[in-house]
Amino acid sequence: MKRKKLLWVLIALLMFAVIGCADQGKNGNNNTGNTNNTDNTDNGGTDSGNKDNNKIGLSVSTLNNPFFVTLTEGAKAAAKDNDIELIVVDAGDDVAKQTSGIEDLISRNVGVIIVNPVDSDAVAPAVEEAIAKGIKVISVDRVVNGVEVSSQIASDNVAGARLAAEYLLELVGEGAKVAELEGVPGASATIDRGKGFHEVADTSLDVVTSQTANFNRAEGLNVMENILQANQDIKGVFAHNDEMALGALEAISSAGKEIVVIGFDATDDAVAAVKDGRMAATVAQKPDLMGKTAVETAVKLLAGETVEASIPVEVQLIKE
Repeated sequence: MKRKKLLWVLIALLMFAVIGCADQGKNGNNNTGNTNNTDNTDNGGTDSGNKDNNKIGLSVSTLNNPFFVTLTEGAKAAAKDNDIELIVVDAGDDVAKQTSGIEDLISRNVGVIIVNPVDSDAVAPAVEEAIAKGIKVISVDRVVNGVEVSSQIASDNVAGARLAAEYLLELVGEGAKVAELEGVPGASATIDRGKGFHEVADTSLDVVTSQTANFNRAEGLNVMENILQANQDIKGVFAHNDEMALGALEAISSAGKEIVVIGFDATDDAVAAVKDGRMAATVAQKPDLMGKTAVETAVKLLAGETVEASIPVEVQLIKE
């Protein structure tokens, strides 16, 4: 009898011990869960507390273009001077790739993103996402349509193209047949340079065709070859950038023709072509200054300073 009572006492004690351990484990898990929830809350919302004030992102449309290589080099030099880490992501002229690159910069908690859009409309959602996360955004060379960024840094593309058209008119004469090589569709530089060109050309020149060559030299060559086959009496060409202008020059040279060509950007190859007399002119922007100005503006934003909503970079016509 005594043995039975002792057995029941031992069983009761064992049950109490098991229940106590279970409760302790349960409470321990709840505490761990609460800690994780607190961390997630801190990481949510705008994430403003996690931004790195020593880190800037640069999303560039393409590094397969000397103009944007120079712009990036200017940005890197300014970042070094200011002891700032600059993370560069190359979109390769691909809208989807640029969106992915900006999302990567957001995940890396940069304090400011400098964006040079492939497409001024298509990049807007990614930029909006960055701003919603508490990241300041600066556009450079091209605008972001429909989104209010902290600052826009660009040349006056309309004025530059107008200068090019006026000089083309001077060289080929009133009513002469000319062609236009357009940049990437949707890019603000394409829109603005087309606008400036047509402000002059539509009333003074005969623009027989306007075709895109996507700011690319090889495409400029191919498109120009097709244009020459259909229009033997063209007297002049305005290209929205120097890469397309240089491609057009190759096609014109191969066809044995003498046609006035004016580009835009004043890349080293284009300036050399102007000096050699192969190209009539190019509109000089200052991509290195754009990159430098963008980073310096980003540094001001990181320091909490107010910056100008629009910062223009001057242009000029480079001719023989």
